[in-house]
Amino acid sequence: MKITLKDGSVKEYAQEMSIYDIALDISEGLARVACAGEVNGEVADLRTVISEDCNLSILTPNDAQGLRVIRHTTSHVLAEAVKRVFPDAKLAIGPSIDTGFYYDFEHEPFSREDLDKLEAEMKKIIKEGNKLEKFTLPREEAIKFMEEKGEPYKVELIRDLPEDAEISFYSQGDFVDLCAGPHIMSTKGIKAFKLISSSGAYWRGKSENAMLQRIYGTAFNKKEELEEYLAYLADIKNRDHNKLGREMELFTTVDVIGQGLPLLMPKGAKMIQTMQRWIEDEEEKWGYVRTKTPLMAKSDLYKISGHWDHYKDGMFVLGDEEKDKEVFALRPMTCPFQYYVYKASQKSYRDLPLRYGETSTLFRNEDSGEMHGLTRVRQFTISEGHLIVRPDQMVEEFKGCLALAKHCLQTLGVEEDVTYRLSKWDPNNKEKYVGDEAVWEETQDNIRKVLTELEIPFYEEEGEAAFYGPKVDIQAKNVYGKEDTMITIQWDAVLAEQFDMYYIDQNGEKQRPYIIHRTSMGCYERTLAWLIEKYAGKFPTWLCPEQVRVLPISEKYAEYAAKVEKELKDNGILATTDNRSEKIGYKIRETRLAKVPYMLVVGQKEEEDGLVSVRSRFAGDEGQKTLDAFIAQITKEIRTKEIRKEEVQEENNQK
Repeated sequence: MKITLKDGSVKEYAQEMSIYDIALDISEGLARVACAGEVNGEVADLRTVISEDCNLSILTPNDAQGLRVIRHTTSHVLAEAVKRVFPDAKLAIGPSIDTGFYYDFEHEPFSREDLDKLEAEMKKIIKEGNKLEKFTLPREEAIKFMEEKGEPYKVELIRDLPEDAEISFYSQGDFVDLCAGPHIMSTKGIKAFKLISSSGAYWRGKSENAMLQRIYGTAFNKKEELEEYLAYLADIKNRDHNKLGREMELFTTVDVIGQGLPLLMPKGAKMIQTMQRWIEDEEEKWGYVRTKTPLMAKSDLYKISGHWDHYKDGMFVLGDEEKDKEVFALRPMTCPFQYYVYKASQKSYRDLPLRYGETSTLFRNEDSGEMHGLTRVRQFTISEGHLIVRPDQMVEEFKGCLALAKHCLQTLGVEEDVTYRLSKWDPNNKEKYVGDEAVWEETQDNIRKVLTELEIPFYEEEGEAAFYGPKVDIQAKNVYGKEDTMITIQWDAVLAEQFDMYYIDQNGEKQRPYIIHRTSMGCYERTLAWLIEKYAGKFPTWLCPEQVRVLPISEKYAEYAAKVEKELKDNGILATTDNRSEKIGYKIRETRLAKVPYMLVVGQKEEEDGLVSVRSRFAGDEGQKTLDAFIAQITKEIRTKEIRKEEVQEENNQK
C-alpha cells in the first residue's frame, strides 16, 4: 500500500501498519511527539491500522488537533484522579474543548483545595506512565461492564447508541473509561497541565436533569506555553465584568432581592442612561417613532401571539388559570403590544413602513444555573423595535436594520468583535414552530440573500430561530469564550395574520404586512457587561460616568478647582473634584486606578493664568492648556464619540 505524507512523499508498505508504526518508521523523534493521525482528512487514533492507500499526516502538539488529543487524554487522567481521591464520584463526560478540557462528575462541589489535591494525584498518574489501551465490547456487554462499575451516566450514554454498535473503551492501568478516542499512547505524553476551576453543570445541558460538578482544566506541550496561558487567564479574570463591574461600583447583586436581578449603582446607571439617550436619539434620525407600553398583560394577549403555548415556561405568570378570573404575565417581549398600537387606526399602503421603537423592560424566567452578572438576568432593558412593512419593502428595511446595528457596533468600538449567525428553524421539530414549511424556507433564503449581497460573512445554525421566524443573530464572546447574542434582527411573515393586522393597498384591498423584530444595540445590561470586558473598564470618554476629575494641589486652590468643575459641568462634562487633603501624587494614582479619562491638576500657576494641567489615560502628561481649550477638546471628543487609543504605558501615567 502507498501512504502519501503531508510533504508529498510516499511510503510503501507490504503489510498493514498502525499510524503509530508508520510514524516510528519515519523517525523515532516523530513517533515520540505524535498525538494522532489525519487519514484522508479525518482525525484518527495512533492505534488505527491502515490497510490501503491513503493520505496521512502525523499530528503533533504543534497542530491544533494534536493538542486537543493531549487535552482529551488529560481529561481521562483527571477522571482517574477523581476516582482515586473521591471513590464515590460518578463519571459523566470529559471532552477536550478549544481552551483545554473539562470533565463532569456526580459529586459535591469541588473546592480549590480539592482541585489542588487532584492536581497532585494527576502528577502521580502521569509519572506512572501507563499506556492507554483501546478495546471494544458489544453493546450489551458494555452496559453490563459499566453497571458493574456503578457508572449510571456511562450506561445511559451506551444505551443511546445503536443496537448493533461496538462500544470502545480506553484503559490506563486499572482505570477504564468509555471513550471513542483518540488518545496519545501513554500518560507520560502529558507535559504541562493545570486545573482551572469548577462549577455546576446540568447533565446533558438540560435543567430537568441532575446537576453535576464540572472541572475545567487545560494542557499544553510545554511549561512555557502553559505559563503564558495562565497569565492570559489572569488578565481576562481582571476583565471579567462580574468582578471588575463590582470593583468599579457599576452594579451589585443582593441575595434578598433575587438572582438575576442586578442593582445598577450610580455610575452604572449613568452609563446606561448615556447609551439609552444616544440610541433613542439615533433611532429618531433613522425614522423611528416611539411607543411606551405596559410591563404586563393578560394571558389572552400571549395566547394570540403563541407565546403562551411556546414560551410560557420562560415567563413570570401572575395568577392561576384554574382559580383566577384573569391571569397576567410580565412581558418577555414587546411585539404584541406594539401590534395593538398599529391596529389602533386603519393604515394605508402609503403609511408603511412604520418603524416603532421602544426602550423596553422585559422579564424572562431564566434557569438559576444560567444566571451570570449582567449577561444573563431575569429583568433587563433592550432597544426594541418592530417595523410594519409591505412585502415589497421587506428586503430594504431588513438591510436598514442591519445598517443601524452595524452603526451602533462601530460607535461602541466593537464591530470587529462580532460574528453573524443565520438562525434557522429545525425541520425535524416542526411542532416547536408556527407557520408553513414553505414560508420558513423562503424567509430563510431571503435573509441568506441579503447577507450575501451585503458581503457580511455569516454561518447558519438550525434550531436557533424564534418559534415564529428566522433571524440574524449578531454574536459576541465574553472573556471566557462563551458566546451570547447581542443584537437580533428577525423576519416575521406569520404573526400579522394571527393578530389580524392589515393595511389597505392601492386597490382598496386588505393586505397582510410583514414584520421585522429587531434591536439596534440589544440589551443594555448585556452591552454594559460587554463594554466592561472589551475596555477593561477604560471606556471611551463619551461613555464614562466620570469624564474629568479636578485635582487641587492643596486646599488653597479648592476655590479655583470648584470654579473649574462648575465650568466643566456647565458644558455637559461629567466632572468631580478631589478635595481630600492628600498629596497630589496619591490623588493622581487614585484617579488613574479609577480609570477616569482626564485629570486636571490645578495650583498657583494654573489659578494665576487661568490654566489647567492636563493628564490623560491616552497620552499621559498633555501639558498646560487654557480651560476653554480643554473644554473645546473634550466636548468634541464626547460629541463625535471618538475612541482615543492608549498612547503610553500605564507606568508613564504614574509619573
